[in-house]
Amino acid sequence: MTAPDRIAHLRGLGRHLAARLRGQDHLLPHLASGFARAALALPDSRRPAASFLLVGPTGTGKSLSFEIACEYTFGPGHLAVFDMSEFQSESAVNKLIGENRGDGGLLGQVLEHFPAGGLLFDEIEKAHSRVMDLFLQILWRGCITVATGKTYPMGGYIVGFTSNIGAADAMRMTHSTFASVEQATLRRVSQSLRPELAGRIDEQLVFARLTPEVQREICALEVAAESSRLNGQGYDLVVSAEALDFLVREGFHPELGARPVRRAVASFIQDAVLRELFAKGVASGEIIPDPRERRLCFRTDFGRGLSSGAS
Repeated sequence: MTAPDRIAHLRGLGRHLAARLRGQDHLLPHLASGFARAALALPDSRRPAASFLLVGPTGTGKSLSFEIACEYTFGPGHLAVFDMSEFQSESAVNKLIGENRGDGGLLGQVLEHFPAGGLLFDEIEKAHSRVMDLFLQILWRGCITVATGKTYPMGGYIVGFTSNIGAADAMRMTHSTFASVEQATLRRVSQSLRPELAGRIDEQLVFARLTPEVQREICALEVAAESSRLNGQGYDLVVSAEALDFLVREGFHPELGARPVRRAVASFIQDAVLRELFAKGVASGEIIPDPRERRLCFRTDFGRGLSSGAS
């Protein structure tokens, strides 16, 4: 991709994020700008190209937003995600950077194969303090040395951390403005993370809790994506407005955000396709709520006994 083409591509990152995410318009420009600046090598190369702390209630798009931005910026396969719940013990640091001269650890393996891309450390607050020391090394020194003795510069990488710090407080502040929720969340972050670490993260972005209206928009996006995927596999199906209403009701959760919505869309639509395949050998037509069961079915099943019940 030539420089002008690269610039034009990166100019579209904000729009791309807005098309894929709902309920977080306030922070998308910050995310898009940080990724674009990093991709064009504008920041100081002695530090990571960009670093983000993405904080807020579960299921609001923290990991997803970073993943979307990373894939758009670097292309598929240039993101490594580390679940910090697996790095809670003191020995966990060896899992990341290796135990001996022949072992570069999980992080060393990624850095060896990809000279640029995204590193996402999920739920940072669960990591052991020794792992936190590694993060400080990455952000402060701009490099990391693994057990093999090799030092990797971090100038080509965008580093992301997600956290649920302050999420419980945010969910209780149902009648507060988002500005108040944001201030309370960042205050909790400053109390929970070591100041020398938090102070070296470029952007701290607070994700808003998802309203029922936003969850409905997310459900519609998920339905469109699932329908398109299945249509691409040869299943000629359309999801009705009534089925969308059903999926919104089944997937809505005031505290867990969009994850139950995504699970509901995938499981209910795929189950309807499966039952239709078992009954007829093909699956095509309009998907609607089954009036007899808590599930979806194909409209063609009405008037002759629900073939979707044959399983």
